[in-house]
Amino acid sequence: MLPIRKKIMNRYSFIILVMVLVGLAIIFKAGIIMFAERQYWHDVADRFVKENVTVRPNRGNIISSDGQLMASSLPEYKIYMDFKAGGELKDSLLMLYLDSICDGLHQIFPDKSKTEFKTHILKGRKKGSRNYLLYPKRVSYIQYKEAKRLPVFNMSKYRGGFHEQSFNQRKKPFGSLAMRTLGDMYSDVSLGAKNGLELQYDSILKGQEGITHRQKVMNKYLNIVDIPPVDGCDIITTIDVGMQDIAEKAIIDQLKEINGNVGVAILMEVKTGEVKAIVNMTKGNDGIYREVKNNAVSDMMEPGSTFKTASIMVALEDGYITPDQLVDTKNGVYMMHGRPMKDHNWHRGGYGMIDITNVLMVSSNIGVSRVIDENYQNQPEKFVEGLYKLGLATPLNLDIPGAAHKPNIRKPTKENWYKTALPWMSIGYETQVPPMNTLAFYNAIANNGVMVKPKFVKSIVKDGRVIEEIPTEVLNPAIASPKTIEQIQTILKKVVSEGLGKPAGSKQFHVSGKTGTAQVSKGSGGYKNGTMQYLVSFCGYFPSEAPKYSCIVAIQKSGLPASGGLMAGSVFSEIAERVYAKHLAQDLKEAKDSTAVLTPDVKHGNMASAQYILDAIDVETVTTERYDKNKPSWGNVTHNPNQNITLTSNEVSDKKVPRVIGMGAKDAVYLLESLGLRVYLSGMGKVKSQSIPPGNTLQKGKTIQLKLQ
Repeated sequence: MLPIRKKIMNRYSFIILVMVLVGLAIIFKAGIIMFAERQYWHDVADRFVKENVTVRPNRGNIISSDGQLMASSLPEYKIYMDFKAGGELKDSLLMLYLDSICDGLHQIFPDKSKTEFKTHILKGRKKGSRNYLLYPKRVSYIQYKEAKRLPVFNMSKYRGGFHEQSFNQRKKPFGSLAMRTLGDMYSDVSLGAKNGLELQYDSILKGQEGITHRQKVMNKYLNIVDIPPVDGCDIITTIDVGMQDIAEKAIIDQLKEINGNVGVAILMEVKTGEVKAIVNMTKGNDGIYREVKNNAVSDMMEPGSTFKTASIMVALEDGYITPDQLVDTKNGVYMMHGRPMKDHNWHRGGYGMIDITNVLMVSSNIGVSRVIDENYQNQPEKFVEGLYKLGLATPLNLDIPGAAHKPNIRKPTKENWYKTALPWMSIGYETQVPPMNTLAFYNAIANNGVMVKPKFVKSIVKDGRVIEEIPTEVLNPAIASPKTIEQIQTILKKVVSEGLGKPAGSKQFHVSGKTGTAQVSKGSGGYKNGTMQYLVSFCGYFPSEAPKYSCIVAIQKSGLPASGGLMAGSVFSEIAERVYAKHLAQDLKEAKDSTAVLTPDVKHGNMASAQYILDAIDVETVTTERYDKNKPSWGNVTHNPNQNITLTSNEVSDKKVPRVIGMGAKDAVYLLESLGLRVYLSGMGKVKSQSIPPGNTLQKGKTIQLKLQ
């Protein structure tokens, strides 16, 4: 009896052991499925019936005003290999073409060698992985398609094993250009936008999701669309890529030269308020300048001397002063209610008695503060009301998330007012105005008193068709009377032509505007805590007679020297001249397409270069010969009454001094030095005179002086 029982117990024990082992095997296999093969089985599950599957639409594009793609959603992929798909036949093909596959992968992804790919693939084959990552990074659509053409990989994923996981990635073809204005998306684009135009217009750009389900039809599983996705609309911005590039390069070059901390530049079209360029550069800890925040619309800072224009306008509008009224600025230091008010040249004796026009031309702190204090000390609320009427405190309600709601220009109360408040407010302290609001104010002066809202988007487009135009919004039809506007326009023109704003000017056209240099307050530390911080700026418009663009340049820097005219004004000048040249080229093209004719001012000099440029911008020329652009041909230019240009070449002798009057400095220096003369230049512009008259015997090594004007 006992042996039988023992046999039975042994059998039960064996059965229990087998069941335990099977259970452990099941648990082990479940673990592999849950973790090692999780993605693969997710993909397998996707092949079968699914209800209410969300289909994401394509996000709309952000396009520049000149039709260039600035932000778009492009697919990216991670590529995998299923080493169990296709069975032994696939495996034998894989080994047969392994060298060719690895060589192809190396050509597509040069950062990994053919040997590295081969070792990696053999490792995955040995594991028998069903979802083996072939390359660690996301790959572009083009790279994915190239990999898909390789042997074995070009088979279906069920036979060859090559498969992918797709991602919808937001890309900016122009890199960091206008990055903060365009905005960013979260790395998982399904989470939406973080900032900028991407966030402001998210509901328009993202479109509407669709719904599908999988259904078996004639032994095949098909995606049945229940609600089709609706792709997002495109938005056409006001940004001009060329102008944005001009502004960005100009501000970065200056920041590097003066070791600035933050640089802002905004370029706006006067009549429409369209922002053509907006730059926000901050110096990182690594010394590289990049866009960190949208300082142009969010920085609440004391504007300094650019604010003086508003102060003088209030007094002009109220009839308390005239442009030729005299103000005594003393010796550059004036006690204002117990505090010394100083002009920038106080150590040189000041400006003495000057008129209101000169007060702004030389940016006299004493002149402005005395005018405002003497006329408004007993009625400060009237001065502040005047500032509000000018639109300086008007909320712009910009299309950029994070923009300051409105400037901080406080109204007088018993609690917040004291005798020195008015004079210091009049010269740009104790107020906070974002750069964009300052620009909107100066733009209104250029626009004959009409203040328009700065805008960043021109229209919304769907399938190439405009479905909504964004109109220009007038915030204030008249910030001041026509007389006051005309007076301040005249003064601002003189600030640049004769005053401290000269560095912002141009030889090609007239510029109007105002410089600004302000000490930056550091909270409770005031102006005396640590290294002094400065805001240097220039705000104005061009051309003065028929303003096309307004622009502000504002730079924050540590320590002296700090000059709004030299530092910010020179950036303004560079932006203005390059934009004007771009605009001139466009006008020339439009003129050629119409019945009008517009010709540029061409200097004497290298006729080959002149011919090449004039041909490029389609300007008609009259010549006796065609010039080779690679061979200098010296001569003269004649502007004809019928609006075309005659190019006439002159022979240059190596024995006589040539005539270079009327040439630009580059051509004149090149020609004279090629003949063995040493050249000394003074002035700017065209050659007005030469110290050795043309036709004199040429003596190599002799110095010739050229005066430019």
